[in-house]
Amino acid sequence: MLRKAYKKQCAKTVAASAEPTLALNSVKSKCVVRKGYKKRCKPEASEANLTIADAHKVRVQKAQSTAMNKLMGQLGKPYRWGGTLPRTGFDCSGLVYYAYKDLVKIHIPRTANEMYHLRDARPVDRDELQSGDLVFFRTRGRGAADHVGVYVGNGKFIQSPRTGRDIQITSLSEDYWVRHYVGARRVMTPKTIR
Repeated sequence: MLRKAYKKQCAKTVAASAEPTLALNSVKSKCVVRKGYKKRCKPEASEANLTIADAHKVRVQKAQSTAMNKLMGQLGKPYRWGGTLPRTGFDCSGLVYYAYKDLVKIHIPRTANEMYHLRDARPVDRDELQSGDLVFFRTRGRGAADHVGVYVGNGKFIQSPRTGRDIQITSLSEDYWVRHYVGARRVMTPKTIR
């Protein structure tokens, strides 16, 4: 988008004298003009920031959409302890690993607890959850986060729950998950996506 704005702003060839005029090349001007050359300009700082911010937003949304499509394609597949592949099934962290490993620059660990302590993924308050955020639970009493799912929006998350159960979408407001919820992390940011 920045390139498009730059091209649009600089598309016209400007006929000017061999010596640049003070009006066209003053300190405040963002353009340099020479006879027979295209006008060379830099976009205004605020325009460039908006364009870059928009580009980052689009990149993050595309990565989130890709991850969601990968996850939704696994609905109904069986839980498999240690599983990381669609043909064999997934455990909870294997499902997350599968969805994110090719989308982010950071190393995605293979256990829920390591994901929970991932320094490159910032903590997120429950009321600020966005699609694609990782949600963590402590299902075995005290100690480490031992279960992970991916928030899909509308108070729900996708998970690979346990042996005998298939990958499913579950409500975060179910009593069991409310009691065992320990936090969330955002792995998809402009800095972390490929």
